[in-house]
Amino acid sequence: MPREIQLFTDGDGIAIIGDAKAVELFLESEALPSKDLELPRLGKIFGTGGVAAQAGAEIAANSGRWVKLAEESAQALKKYKLMKGSSPGVSRAVLTEGGKSKGFLQIVRTPGAALTNPALLAGVGGVMAQLAMQQAIDEITDYLARIDEKLDDVRRAQTNQVLARMDGVDLAIREAMSVRASVGRVSEVTWSKVQATSSTILDTQAYALRELNGLAEKLERKHKVGDLAKATKAAHAEVDKWLVVLARCFQLHDGIAVLELDRVLDASPDELDRHRLGLKAARQDRLELISRSTVRLIARMDVAAGTANTKVLLHPSKAPALVQSSNQVSGSIIDFHGRLGIEGERDPLEARRWKSAATEAKDKALERSADGVGSAMRFGNETLDRARTTTGEFSRRIAEQARRRRGDEEADDQEA
Repeated sequence: MPREIQLFTDGDGIAIIGDAKAVELFLESEALPSKDLELPRLGKIFGTGGVAAQAGAEIAANSGRWVKLAEESAQALKKYKLMKGSSPGVSRAVLTEGGKSKGFLQIVRTPGAALTNPALLAGVGGVMAQLAMQQAIDEITDYLARIDEKLDDVRRAQTNQVLARMDGVDLAIREAMSVRASVGRVSEVTWSKVQATSSTILDTQAYALRELNGLAEKLERKHKVGDLAKATKAAHAEVDKWLVVLARCFQLHDGIAVLELDRVLDASPDELDRHRLGLKAARQDRLELISRSTVRLIARMDVAAGTANTKVLLHPSKAPALVQSSNQVSGSIIDFHGRLGIEGERDPLEARRWKSAATEAKDKALERSADGVGSAMRFGNETLDRARTTTGEFSRRIAEQARRRRGDEEADDQEA
């Protein structure tokens, strides 16, 4: 008999649930890295009795893995050839290796074809959200370690001073995660230890955003290349520090959200799906808030670099340095965006070379000079034509006056 699997996606990842061998076969055929969906933990949370017992039975009969929805996994699903299956809403695929059939796989596209319990489906959605956030936490950890190497001792000390206020939050989250791993749930007592820590994270995040906005405002007030060069150099020295703080804030927010979903699943499982969507919306709001400040700073850097390139002749050393600082700041921000999942790209600007600018200025001067000579020649010719016309008219007038005088004199002689 063909083995069945179900695919679920929430926009961040894909849950693959079904017969353990079938799930393994599918993942191997597509070379997709995955994580355990922790279905047994859901079984412990649901407990026993009634609907919960039914959910527990379904969990015991299935295996689950989670795959991050990245470009590779999305392409793997798109290229998979699906055929009509033996049941409504089911598509069948044949997995082969070296031209030999490895087995038949039923890929179920509709929830309820295998897993039918609404509480279980909501639980799966909650676990998917947790795994996506834990993946983001790990990626931010790698980012923080790499950026820390770039900071000098002074910046590192300043960053640690700001982050110190969140050390207590980190310790509370770590303790709650440890208890969760031991007992498989987040109790009211465990949740009470981390419930109020989000305000500290929000305060620190607001402080870092205010500092980034301040750097952008300084650039907005500068118009001279010399002043802009100093401001961009100062921004280059400071930006990484505040990006580290923001990344740490985002990481801790995700840690609290992982615990919060477990708490809701334990206390009010019927609200889990709505709460998951609410947390996702709040997370997106934080991303947009951070994006507004960082994109604004990139925009000011681009304006400063553009100003420098137009005045490279007057500032042959400061202008290229300004463009370089602009590119470095923008590069740091775009790397930061990638770690947090903020979309957007920016091509680095090229510093305008003095020789190129001088040649262009020379060409424009010659062009203006040629235009001036042409205009002068046109003016001279027009003036000469006007002079000739005026001279001819003046001569005709003189001749006419002379003829009139001669006529008058002849008349006088005749009268005499």
